[in-house]
Amino acid sequence: MSRQAENTGFDCLHCGKSIPAQRGGSYRNHCPHCLYSRHVDITPGDRAANCGAEMAPVGVDHSGKKGFLLLHRCTRCGQVDRNRLAPDDDMDRVIELQRPQ
Repeated sequence: MSRQAENTGFDCLHCGKSIPAQRGGSYRNHCPHCLYSRHVDITPGDRAANCGAEMAPVGVDHSGKKGFLLLHRCTRCGQVDRNRLAPDDDMDRVIELQRPQ
């Protein structure tokens, strides 16, 4: 599957907002408002996961190559995934994820 085919808009499973495709050479893999994702990949971009459940944002990590990453955990099967932050992500929510619990 090409990156262009992956770069589509969607309706967020968690907050219900209509989310447009990402611009600028990347593709969108989570809602910029609530930061939730959907469990659709086994390996990044393959769209081979059968689960399809919500993936809750649970933290923030940093990679020297990719920069800041959102950590998501599937609400059904527990799979953990890392996704790059997008320029239009709600930074207040990102900051909340970095605060000690």
